[in-house]
Amino acid sequence: MKKFLNEFKEFINKGNAMDLAVGVIIGVAFKSIVDSFVNDIINPIIGIAFSVDFSQVVIQLGENVTLNIGNFISTVINFVLMAFVLFCFVKMVNGMKAKMEKPKVEEAPAEPKKSDELKALEQIVELLKEKQ
Repeated sequence: MKKFLNEFKEFINKGNAMDLAVGVIIGVAFKSIVDSFVNDIINPIIGIAFSVDFSQVVIQLGENVTLNIGNFISTVINFVLMAFVLFCFVKMVNGMKAKMEKPKVEEAPAEPKKSDELKALEQIVELLKEKQ
């Protein structure tokens, strides 16, 4: 049991678990924004076509049985918007990671310039070699 708890502790302390927790919290907060966008902006616009509040569109199947088709379509719109935003976010993060991990091309260090004294010494060495 102690080993299990230690493994769990290591898992929690890793960055991925903390990143996941932060992502879930932000996702829940963002979901309320998307819900409001769909319920308060998209549904009324779509509702114009039906001349009724779109989220209240139902299909009566029986005396007490209804299909809440408007509510279902609203939920599908929420899902599509959330998936699109998450796709854009993941694409952005992956692009940033790729830029950070891009191998930097190191330029070869330029040869140091030879001083006039060094050039003169090299000429002297060449002349001495020629005399021998």
